[in-house]
Amino acid sequence: MTDDLPLAGLTVVVTRPRDQALELAQKIEQAGGVALLFPLLEITAITDTNALNGQIARLGQFNLAIFISPNAVRYGIAAIRAAGELPRTLKIATVGQGSARALRETGISNIIAPTERFDSEGLLALPELNKVSGWRVLIFRGDGGRELLGDTLRERGATVEYASCYRRTKPRLDKGALLAAGPDAIIATSSEALDHLSQMLNAGDRQALCNTALFVPHERIAGRARDLGWPRVHVTSSGDDGVCSALIAWAGQRGNGNGEQGNA
Repeated sequence: MTDDLPLAGLTVVVTRPRDQALELAQKIEQAGGVALLFPLLEITAITDTNALNGQIARLGQFNLAIFISPNAVRYGIAAIRAAGELPRTLKIATVGQGSARALRETGISNIIAPTERFDSEGLLALPELNKVSGWRVLIFRGDGGRELLGDTLRERGATVEYASCYRRTKPRLDKGALLAAGPDAIIATSSEALDHLSQMLNAGDRQALCNTALFVPHERIAGRARDLGWPRVHVTSSGDDGVCSALIAWAGQRGNGNGEQGNA
């Protein structure tokens, strides 16, 4: 390992959906690492759009639209613009800076988004969402997910609907390729992806991977990882830069002989 190539000699598994993993993989390789793409989830458009189109037709009746992920932005905004444009009076919110950036790239500004904690709790803590009694809120998301956001807004007096605009599926993967690579680190960005990985592995596979460092972007995902038996879990800051910074810091500790310390 060198200062210029801090991840030299390390194989890092990126488990994001393939088309969302390329930029992170490039950053890992620029730092000298080998990035192995092993997408534990695939993201596709929903096949039955009747419900979504009906909600978009009523979009002018809503006060607030929330996009819970970059995928929600991608598929939700595409569906909206296929039918027209966003109503001028509609407030727009999201839970993370990645989603906020994706919204800005579509030309949307004045976005309500947390600047510290990037999750539903962080969004709900903002003053803009404290007084929503009487509001109608449409939450763009995948098929299923956490209910905290909608439940809390209902408790605050809002009427909430979920708009499913994409679906997550579990692709068939060759776990042999993962095991043969002998990875030094695995990046997992959702509890659902971790569950899929766990379902693929038998006891012997888990033993083979037990010394692999696992990097996750949220304490909630870390908790799920620990429940599934991962002993070395590192919680990173959000975004590709946060993940890479954590990887580089961890690699530096290894190189200095300090052992491995996950911030579990």
